[in-house]
Amino acid sequence: MPPASDKRFDGARLIVLGSAGLADGFSLIGAEVHADADPATVETVLEQLARSGDAALVLLETPLAHAAGPWLNRLRDEGGRIVITELPPLPAPQDFAPAVDEVLRAVLGPEALK
Repeated sequence: MPPASDKRFDGARLIVLGSAGLADGFSLIGAEVHADADPATVETVLEQLARSGDAALVLLETPLAHAAGPWLNRLRDEGGRIVITELPPLPAPQDFAPAVDEVLRAVLGPEALK
């Protein structure tokens, strides 16, 4: 059986960076996980991914998604073959407020998500 980092989902990599509890769950479905990652790890993984030319879905736990490093910002702005999205923190899912909420409120008004 190939290692998790070699698994592909429709030609793309599934990469999860976050706390060990969150990341371990994703490893069960074959995702490439980086448990207990820090912002520096996010930047390293994203730089390697950008340079590799691979397509990927990258899931970041909330604190990492808000770290805003240069590669994270660049890949979010570019869009395309690398899709980055945010996962709620495992111990406090009720506190999750994805960045897209702000965009929706700006476009549709402050009551749009109530």
